[in-house]
This record gives sequence, structure tokens and C-alpha cells, in this order.
Amino acid sequence: MKRFFIHVYELTAFSLRFFKEVFLPPYEFGEFAGHLENFGSRSLPLVSVIGLLMGLILALQTKPTLARFGAESFLPAMVAISIVRELGPVITALVVAGRVSSGIGAEIGSMKVTEQIDALEVSSVDPYRFLVVPRILAGIISLPLLTAYADFLGIIGAFAIMYISAGMNWQLFMTSTITSLSIADIVPGIAKTFFFGFIISTVGSYFGFKASGGTASVGKAATSAVVFASFLILITDFVLVKVGILIFG
Repeated sequence: MKRFFIHVYELTAFSLRFFKEVFLPPYEFGEFAGHLENFGSRSLPLVSVIGLLMGLILALQTKPTLARFGAESFLPAMVAISIVRELGPVITALVVAGRVSSGIGAEIGSMKVTEQIDALEVSSVDPYRFLVVPRILAGIISLPLLTAYADFLGIIGAFAIMYISAGMNWQLFMTSTITSLSIADIVPGIAKTFFFGFIISTVGSYFGFKASGGTASVGKAATSAVVFASFLILITDFVLVKVGILIFG
């Protein structure tokens, strides 16, 4: 517990530094573009599979229960609201955290143990501004887009189940889906992903900088980054859900 709270304190200080460094030149646009590709486009195959399976599984699990009460027509609305408000943002964030946060922790950790970060400091390059700021910006921008993409594929997966099992046509499915969604469903679901993207990049970078000793610490940094990022995503989601209820009802 002591070590946990030490990590929380140091991670908070590490995170707050971003809001100072992001506005200071030089601006690493080349690094930002590279991390944007790594965080975003290289995560698309995994997010595509997860998003589609999310809709398929949710529709398969829910359809028999709704059929028991003669309410199968409510399935498109139920799936859409569940995915857009909660399942899409959280599952996408957890999946991306497993891929990206561990990669960031391992990459920066290996730079730390091989003294490449020390070489940057000797060259008058701020390691935080060069290594961390572009990654955080890429995370903040990429995750909302990935989540919206996963939400869409989840809805497509649910439609596939309804089409195969009940013969529901696309127009009826989409009409029911669109009419069931409101701003109070869409805005909280997308807004929380900005926080999740920040968490994924920041936690991975923090544990990478904490690596010390030999190569074993690199693997430990990657593992710690995934575990801590996933934990913070769930805690943050709980808080943001409560805030969303207070604001949107």
C-alpha cells in the first residue's frame, strides 16, 4: 500500500508537468506524428476485432432475455446505449492500454537503462518534452476516434445478429438505434476517452522513466504500466459516470 500511494503521488506530479511543458517550444511535430500513427492507426486492427465482437456478444447475450418478455424490438436501442455510454469507451481503453501503455513503458524503460535518456539531457534536450508530451497528445487525440470507430462496429455486430436471427432490415435497425441515442448518451461516452487517452500515455511514460538497473526492469515497467493504467481507467470511469449522471441525469 505504501508503494502504491508513492506511485500515485509521483504519477500525479509527473502528469501535472505535462500542462506546463505542452505550451513550451520546441514543438516536436515529427515525434507527435509518429506516435499518433502508433497509437491510432496501428491499433485499428485490434480495435476492429474487439468492437465487432463486442456488438455480437452483447446482442447474443441479450436477445434471449428480451425475447422472454416479448421485447426483442428494444434490442437495437439497448445495445446502442450500452455500447456508446459505457462498454465502447471502457473496453477500447483497456484494450489500447494493453497494447500501447506496455509498449511505451518498455520503449522508454529500455532507453532509461541504456542511458539514452541521459544522452538526451547531455545534448540539452528535455527528455520529458521530447518523449512524453508527444505521446500524451497522441493518446488524447487518438482514443476518442478509436472509441467512435469501435462503437460503430459494435452496432454493426448487433445488426448482424438481428438480421440473421430475426430478419430485421438495416433501415429499421438504424432508425431504432438513432432515435434511442441522445446527447446525454454520446457526450459522456466520448468525453471520458480524452481522460483515458491521457492516462494510458502518462502511465506508460511514468513507469518507463522509473525503470532502473538491467533489462528485467524493462519488462517490469511494461507490466506495471498496463496494470496501473487499467486500474486508473476503471477508477476514472466510476468518477466520470457519477459526474455525467449529475450533469446529464
